[in-house]
Amino acid sequence: MRNDKHIAEKSRRMGKSYRKISQELGIPKSTLSNWFSGIKWSQRIKNDLTRKANYVAKKRLRLVNKARQKMWEQWRENFRKEAKREFPKLLNNPLFVLGTALYWGEGDHKLENGNVRLINTDPRIIRLFSKFLLDIARVQPEKLIASLILYPDLSEKTCKNFWSRVSNVPISQFQKTQFIQGRHPTKKTAYGMCTLQVYSRGLKEKILTWIDLLYRHH
Repeated sequence: MRNDKHIAEKSRRMGKSYRKISQELGIPKSTLSNWFSGIKWSQRIKNDLTRKANYVAKKRLRLVNKARQKMWEQWRENFRKEAKREFPKLLNNPLFVLGTALYWGEGDHKLENGNVRLINTDPRIIRLFSKFLLDIARVQPEKLIASLILYPDLSEKTCKNFWSRVSNVPISQFQKTQFIQGRHPTKKTAYGMCTLQVYSRGLKEKILTWIDLLYRHH
């Protein structure tokens, strides 16, 4: 008759896990735990197996992260290549040159946030940037987001209606308005500040590539 406990002990002393022994001998892991969990040499084996498993898991995670980083870098590189292919065709378009230069001077350049964003008090700049996003960058209208920064003595409704007309962004696509302390000091901020943005890391890669190409072209 097979002495399961004796055979299991030999396997355990060889450094095998409860799962492996259970698969080989058909003994429930709960039974193996009852036999060996209180024994010091078995606990040392468990600790060794845990360290090895953690090492393998960390190594696998590093490989997965490396592969993921490579994949995303290739994805971003595809947008940069597309921007370079489009640049010669767009260079003769005044809206492209103006919009790119405008973002160069006024836009958010932090690449990691993936947020193509420009804030200004001048409605002409907001209107131009909106046309640039829609006509040159081919952003879908429903992707455009606007938000306002207002002094508390300004009418939020009036300002939203104004900037909605300027930017062609429906009021339903406006985010929560931010109010700041004090009163507006000049007529220049009669309608507050408008932020126009679209969340797209790919588009941001393209715009920043266009900026670099425009600089080198001139």
